Amino acid sequence: MPVSGLPPYDDANIFARILRGEIPAKKVYEDEWALAFHDIAPQAPVHVLVIPKGRYCSFADFSASASDAEIGGFVRAVGKVARDLGLEAPGYRLLANMGEHSGQEVPHLHVHLFAGRPLGRMIPSA
Repeated sequence: MPVSGLPPYDDANIFARILRGEIPAKKVYEDEWALAFHDIAPQAPVHVLVIPKGRYCSFADFSASASDAEIGGFVRAVGKVARDLGLEAPGYRLLANMGEHSGQEVPHLHVHLFAGRPLGRMIPSA
C-alpha cells in the first residue's frame, strides 16, 4: 500500500519498463532485489542507476512498504555495485531524489552512483 500523500505507482514509468524488459539497459548488476545499469545521459564518467525491483516511488514508500529482505537486498546491491566497479578507494557519491522539489524525473525509487572524477561539493554553500 502506498504511503499517504504519494501518487500511486505508475507502471508505465521508464524503470518499470526496463524491469519488464520492454526497454534495453546496459546492465551492471542484477539480483532478485535490484537492478543496476548505466545512465543514458551520464553526469560523470561513472553514472550508474540502482533501482529496487519492487514498485516503490520514494524512500518513504520503500521504508514503509518493502520487506526487510527487499530493503537489505537493495542496500547490499548498491554497495556491491560500488565495490565491483572499484570505487571504494577513489570515492563516489550516492544521490536519490524524491518528489517534485528535488527534481525526481522517474517516479520509481532509484539511487544515482556517480564517480570517476572529483565531484566537488554536493550543494554549494548558501
